[in-house]
Amino acid sequence: MGKGYFHRVNELSPTRFWINNPTPEEAHSAIAAGAISCTTNPTYAMKQITAASEQDFALRAVDEAIRKTDDDGQAADLVQQKLAKRILDIFLSLYKKSPREEGFVSIQGDPFKDDDPEHIVDEALRYKNLAENFIAKIPSTKAGLKAIEALIPEDIPIIATEVMGIPQAVYTCELYERVSKQCDKRPPFYLTHITGIFEDHLKNVVERENITVPADILWQAGCIVARKQYRIFKERGYPGVMLGGGARGLHHFTELVGSEMHITINWKGTADRLLESDPPVVYRIDTPAPQYVVHRLMEIPDFRRAYLEDGLTVDEFKDFGPVVLFRNSFLKGWSFLLDKIRERREIV
Repeated sequence: MGKGYFHRVNELSPTRFWINNPTPEEAHSAIAAGAISCTTNPTYAMKQITAASEQDFALRAVDEAIRKTDDDGQAADLVQQKLAKRILDIFLSLYKKSPREEGFVSIQGDPFKDDDPEHIVDEALRYKNLAENFIAKIPSTKAGLKAIEALIPEDIPIIATEVMGIPQAVYTCELYERVSKQCDKRPPFYLTHITGIFEDHLKNVVERENITVPADILWQAGCIVARKQYRIFKERGYPGVMLGGGARGLHHFTELVGSEMHITINWKGTADRLLESDPPVVYRIDTPAPQYVVHRLMEIPDFRRAYLEDGLTVDEFKDFGPVVLFRNSFLKGWSFLLDKIRERREIV
């Protein structure tokens, strides 16, 4: 039997596969298929509670948390930690083989507190005690960037997430570079580009504002920005690794193969389909977009803001449309968990 798709990607290219929001079973399957690390986000508890195979364990975690505290926010945090700890343990052996390079598992805390840098820092310092392979996942917004600035001297591994445009990427990389030089600490650093959510937002804008851009061109938007971000990342010698995320199609992995990027994808609907379809491993990271395609996409104001290096200021990062769309999904997931906690308080 031949090697599976991700094993061939690992062998034939520098691109690497991470798994996003997995159940324990999916985490084991992903590692067997070639995954080297894992991401979770604030929807993680909701996804475990609604997964038939994980519901009993997740609800026990909720019940255990509400016995420990009367504060629903603290209980939600305890649940998130309990569920993530299982995945940290699964990936720990990879981390021990390649410390600070593989086996990471990210945790991103309460999205309702994303405007509070001190809270974000406190979360990361607490989560650090869960396992040595923990990596903090922090939004590249004004508040999140302040937290990143505080955590670099603590040598905490960091994923800068919710990056939707070139201005966010450049600002975040330059902040990391400046602070790491000042404190002489260089914790592992990953910079995202959230391809699929970005495209979802553009589709919403085009429909709402009656902008005529063909679907075939919209399909390319996320990868076009990701390729530009990657090119800048490499040309300027920024430290760290670029991490693709927010995939909504197989192309959000396959179109970036050949890069030194790592790409995190869901098991169901993306990783499993790539394993089943078993496409050839073809370098596509340097495939240029025709100028006509970029020109048509520039008709969409939010594509232009993402694509141009001066398209956004740091004060605008948080309220940039695709960032809001992504964060709203996190707020929805965390609200689900808070509702479940309140519901269980009535019966436990």
